[in-house]
Amino acid sequence: MSIPEFSLRLQEGIIGGFAPPTPNEIVTITGIPTQNLLNITSAVRPKGTRSLQDALPKSISASDEHTVALVTELRTILGSIPTESPPGSEDIYGLDTSIAFGMEGFEWINGGPQGCSHGKSWVQPTEEDKAKFKRAVAIVKELQAKNA
Repeated sequence: MSIPEFSLRLQEGIIGGFAPPTPNEIVTITGIPTQNLLNITSAVRPKGTRSLQDALPKSISASDEHTVALVTELRTILGSIPTESPPGSEDIYGLDTSIAFGMEGFEWINGGPQGCSHGKSWVQPTEEDKAKFKRAVAIVKELQAKNA
């Protein structure tokens, strides 16, 4: 059992205004099935500082059942919940967090490329959608925390 090739980016700190948002954390995960790995990089902005500090990149096995189940669940969740419209208009999930996820034949992005700018989205999620997005964020954090 293996995962398909995919790319994921989670950013905490997406709400901006006149100036672009200042991210608190960026996590990037790339699934490379030919190597049976997930490559994970992250950068965190410590409280009181202006810039992100890179953590050491790591790779974890993509072949264990739990990892495959997490990536599959993430793909399923994102395929079932809406994004804001127009893109970047509003943080509709209220977590100041965006996820960009892509794999062959599927792409899902919330938060817009420059963050959210205090506009109003024409699309609003249900409470169930908000719970699903919160679970999607938790999945990314769990993958990030896995040991090599």
